[in-house]
Amino acid sequence: MDSERSRNILKLVISIVACQCAGLIGSIFTMPAIPTWYETLAKPSFTPPNWLFAPAWVTLYVLMGVAVFLVWRKGLGIENVKAALITFLVQLVLNVLWSAIFFGAKSPVGGAVVIVLLWIAILFTILRFFKISTVAGGLLIPYILWVTFAAALNISILTLNI
Repeated sequence: MDSERSRNILKLVISIVACQCAGLIGSIFTMPAIPTWYETLAKPSFTPPNWLFAPAWVTLYVLMGVAVFLVWRKGLGIENVKAALITFLVQLVLNVLWSAIFFGAKSPVGGAVVIVLLWIAILFTILRFFKISTVAGGLLIPYILWVTFAAALNISILTLNI
C-alpha cells in the first residue's frame, strides 16, 4: 500500500475516532441523567424515545468524521483548510459542552444558550467545508438538521419546565 493511501486511512480513522470520542465524553454527562433528572422533566409530544438518541448520534459522528477527513486530506498548508478545521473543532467542543450543561449541570436554560451557539458554529463549519469539498459540506447537513430538532426539543423542555 502506498504511503499516501496509508496516511489517508490513518486520517480517516483519527477523524472518526475523534468525533466518536466527543460523543463518548458527552455521554458521561448524559447517561446518568437520563433515568433520573431527564425522566422527571415535562417533554413535548415530539420527543423521540430515549433509545433513538444513541444510534442517531453515533451515525452523525461517523458522518462528521468522514466530513472532517475530506477537508483534512486537502492539506493543512492550505489556509482555508486550517480555518475550516478550527471551526469544526469549535463546534465539536460546543457539542460536548451542550451535554455537560444540559444534562451534567441539569440546565435547560444553559443548554438552550449553548445549542444556539452550536447551531451557528455548525452553520459556519458547513459553509467553510462546502468551499473545500461539497461532499464534506453535504455530510454535515443531517447534523445541523438534528441539532435544529434538538434545539427545538431543548427550548420546549425549557418552556414546559419553568
